[in-house]
Amino acid sequence: MNVLVTGGAGYLGSILSEHLLSAGLSVTVVDNLLYGQSGPYHLAANPRFDFIFGDARDERIMAGLVKQADVLIPLAAVVGAPSCDRDPVYATSLNLEAIRMLNRLRSRSQRMVFPTTNSGYGTQSGDLFCTEETLLEPISLYGRLKAQAECEILATPNSITLRLATVFGMSPRMRIDLLVNTFVYEAVKRGYLIIFEKDFKRNYVHIRDVADCFLHCIQKGDPMVGQAYNVGLDAANLSKEELAKKVKAYVPELYLDFAPIGSDPDKRNYIVSNEKLRKAGYEAKRTLDAGIVELIKGYRMIARSPLSNG
Repeated sequence: MNVLVTGGAGYLGSILSEHLLSAGLSVTVVDNLLYGQSGPYHLAANPRFDFIFGDARDERIMAGLVKQADVLIPLAAVVGAPSCDRDPVYATSLNLEAIRMLNRLRSRSQRMVFPTTNSGYGTQSGDLFCTEETLLEPISLYGRLKAQAECEILATPNSITLRLATVFGMSPRMRIDLLVNTFVYEAVKRGYLIIFEKDFKRNYVHIRDVADCFLHCIQKGDPMVGQAYNVGLDAANLSKEELAKKVKAYVPELYLDFAPIGSDPDKRNYIVSNEKLRKAGYEAKRTLDAGIVELIKGYRMIARSPLSNG
């Protein structure tokens, strides 16, 4: 089985490609290395791995690659609200129009597993669990593009969409602009955190649990087709204050300032139920505590790079 992964050299893609290869699948990655990162050199020796340097929006490249694939996983995207707001035209072309192109090029026998985001739940109260039936209310261009792409994909055969919680954990193409990754980075490198709107909540999930979930959708996803699934860790529906205190438990010298004045431009506030995915046979299990320890070790290896999409 051949899996085509666009953006496969990115934060999630570099981990996902490794997991798919370990499971015996063949992987073709398309990536333009936009952020100047190295390619996944450590995978080049695997005869079931191939890398194409190119743009996921280029139909001349993608048409031939799609024909050779059994499964499509389009990870190539402008990720996060700040990045999308900086260049909305580029964001729309990559996050929506390129997805439409892939969806048009594939046949009914080719499965698409599309990562969207549970940030589409927007500014829910933070008191009631959001399920897949909860009305999407994205508050950013990033969220709106992902929600629109999800709607169009689910209207076509052999598709599964995954509404990812805020991802954490180390990766060869590291990002520190994700909340857990940010809090641990600030704790280790600067020793203090200033937090606005400390009671705002969201859900979290380890990057390797996300990779394993994609694999589950490939190997055991027939009953999941045509549906969206929240992908998060049930034990990690936390406020920013709770998350910060959890980080401080591992970095005791961390100074926390919960600012009473000021606001966070990110107004998302929700908690999420992952019960539907659990009933489909998959459950995230890597803990937030283990992720914090992992990040602390990883950040000892980082000198100056900002490693951020933000």
